[in-house]
Amino acid sequence: MIPFIKAHACGNDFLIVTEEAAANHDRADLARRLCQRNTGIGADGVEFFSWTGPHSCRVRLHNADGSVAEISGNGTRCVAAWMAHSLGSKAGEKLRISTDAGLRLCRIDQLLPGEEFAVEVTAGMGVPTFVPHTLKLIDGSEVVGVEVSTGNPHFVVLVEDTSFTVASKPWQTVGAEICTHRDFPQQTNVEFVRIINEHEIKIRVVERGVGPTASSGTGTAAAATAALALRRCVSPLRVVAPGGAQTVAWGGPGKELFLTGSAALIARGEAW
Repeated sequence: MIPFIKAHACGNDFLIVTEEAAANHDRADLARRLCQRNTGIGADGVEFFSWTGPHSCRVRLHNADGSVAEISGNGTRCVAAWMAHSLGSKAGEKLRISTDAGLRLCRIDQLLPGEEFAVEVTAGMGVPTFVPHTLKLIDGSEVVGVEVSTGNPHFVVLVEDTSFTVASKPWQTVGAEICTHRDFPQQTNVEFVRIINEHEIKIRVVERGVGPTASSGTGTAAAATAALALRRCVSPLRVVAPGGAQTVAWGGPGKELFLTGSAALIARGEAW
């Protein structure tokens, strides 16, 4: 039996499985099996976890399709929530989470009221980089966007339409094509961004190795990077996805970006 914790951040759900519990399993196969929505537990990915100190850990993330991802911002907050629960953390406590994209320092801002264990967490997301990029779809349509790295790759498309349509196509269709576009040999995550005002944007997300998701932490950071750097939005910026809102604070190029949002523990169990 494989013990697991299930958690979500703005509807982006993850399983937390210790490295010890997964020791005799192929991580990719295990992630695919556990993340199946109908025949497994169901999740967008698995964070394989090991403690490295009293308030620190190491995680390795596999997407729902079994592929390895450098980091998930929401997944990192989910791990922080589980650490906080395990440690009995109070507001203000800091937790160190090492990922394939580097160390992320998470601060527990507050314990949220409710029946489930939930916290608000501010995570340092590193220094984002960005560069404009135009690509061509299979039908010849050009899509103007921004390549953003928040420790993992993103392609951000700024849209005007309330339905997030791009090149007269649904965002889900365009996002799926861009994810595996030849311009991105390692594939990419895709965000579609509509600016509401200088303090708020709305996004839709297609995650590499997952598909459309309710939210994305690194995607939120990438979308905010593009909006703040290129569209004169103002930090702190509220970023609203279908699964909920997060806040990004960023001082501009060369500065670290900070992401604030909630994370909640959903369930504890064992899987075959």
